[in-house]
Amino acid sequence: MDAAGSQVADECAQHAGQYQSGFITTQGGNLLCSKIIHLISDNQVKSQVSKVLHECEQRMYKSVAFPAIGTGQAGLSSAKVADEMLDAVVEFARQKSVQHLQTIKIVIFQTNMLRDFYESMKKRKDSDSSTTESWFSMLKSFFWGRKQSSEKKKVINLEKKVNLVTFQICGESRKKVDETESWIKDLILKEQFENTISDEVIESFDETQIDILEDLQRRMQVTVQFKNNLSPPQITISGISRDVCSVSQKVQEMIQQIKSCEEEQSKAELLCNLVEWRYQGSNDSFVSFDKLTNMQLEHAKISKKLNLNVKIENKNYKVDLHTLEATDDQGKTINLQRVRKDEGKL
Repeated sequence: MDAAGSQVADECAQHAGQYQSGFITTQGGNLLCSKIIHLISDNQVKSQVSKVLHECEQRMYKSVAFPAIGTGQAGLSSAKVADEMLDAVVEFARQKSVQHLQTIKIVIFQTNMLRDFYESMKKRKDSDSSTTESWFSMLKSFFWGRKQSSEKKKVINLEKKVNLVTFQICGESRKKVDETESWIKDLILKEQFENTISDEVIESFDETQIDILEDLQRRMQVTVQFKNNLSPPQITISGISRDVCSVSQKVQEMIQQIKSCEEEQSKAELLCNLVEWRYQGSNDSFVSFDKLTNMQLEHAKISKKLNLNVKIENKNYKVDLHTLEATDDQGKTINLQRVRKDEGKL
């Protein structure tokens, strides 16, 4: 409500008590949408989603975006919410009378919730007939950004050269030799440690991450093994305790970096459907910025920043967010455009 602005809050207050259908509709305010449907919470997620979808169709809206309803202050399980929301969407999509509502989005930024929605879709794929394959593929693509490889997954072992150490033990008796051998083995075992990290993101590791792990494996006393045949995929790190901990921390950092990048890409993709920034090209036609720069420009405008540095065709430009002009290092100025794409949409 804070982001929508005082105008929306006043409109809600004006319509208070007029929610026979379980919701009230206001203008979009400061948000990048034409309307906002405010639900009166009753923990009946499926029923609420169905009502909103039919309201959108009746009012001839082209698109609608939902949050994960009830997972905030209501405290509902994200797995339960996923099942109920997708039930409502599937039942609505199967109706032949639907003509106007073309796009339904569920916006999720929390990684743990993303897993619950993905699992809910997987259950439907296993149980539903082939007629639902198209909507499942669409939802799967939206919720699960990274590609699911159709190739058979393999266990990957990074090459590791091990230098063997030989102990020669001499003693007064066989017993003394055996005791010394046992003592050495205990010392070695005390220093050995193994850690397994499981995460879906591991499947997205490319040559960059593999090269980093190979370098760590060469420099430290560890062995790294990929297990992509498991779900979720795993990385097992074994070796000297302190080195295992150090490499494990690096793996977690790489996983978090990929997740952060995917989350930024997801946010940028969503924003690109609502507003598009463009710059003037060489032939005076306007060219769209890449999605991440598009998001940076929009966030700078919302934050009421005066300027933002961006790259346009590999050149540095300083954007004046008031005049919508970009100036390069030589003083050359080009015009920008900001185009809202949500006209006629919810």
